[in-house]
Amino acid sequence: MRFVLTALAMIGGIVFTLIGLGFLIDPQGSAAGFGLIADGAPGLSTLRADMTSFFVVSGVCMIWGAWRRNGELLLVPAALFGIAFTGRLVSAIVDGATPGFWLPMLIEAAVVAITLLGSRHLPHEAVGEGH
Repeated sequence: MRFVLTALAMIGGIVFTLIGLGFLIDPQGSAAGFGLIADGAPGLSTLRADMTSFFVVSGVCMIWGAWRRNGELLLVPAALFGIAFTGRLVSAIVDGATPGFWLPMLIEAAVVAITLLGSRHLPHEAVGEGH
């Protein structure tokens, strides 16, 4: 179980880091896959800043947590994706569900489950301690 969770965290971390770097390098191209459109320079700046930070921080914490076998680090992406899931749920209730709205929520829920389970099964130590 521990090996599978560590592997999933590592693979997910690599994917999310690459998605984040995609927003940094090509914000318009990356945004299209998320149903987003940049409105001029301020929109491009927001995509580069916010989407890059969300995915790179999540991804790096997943990679680092898996590599170091540190469950503490997996709590960061669990929190970020949990908040994203909650935001989508509120939007589905308030704005109405659109076709396919459930797919991003399914991915977010899976990331929360993997990172929380990984955090539970991996050792906890303060970042920078040990090894």
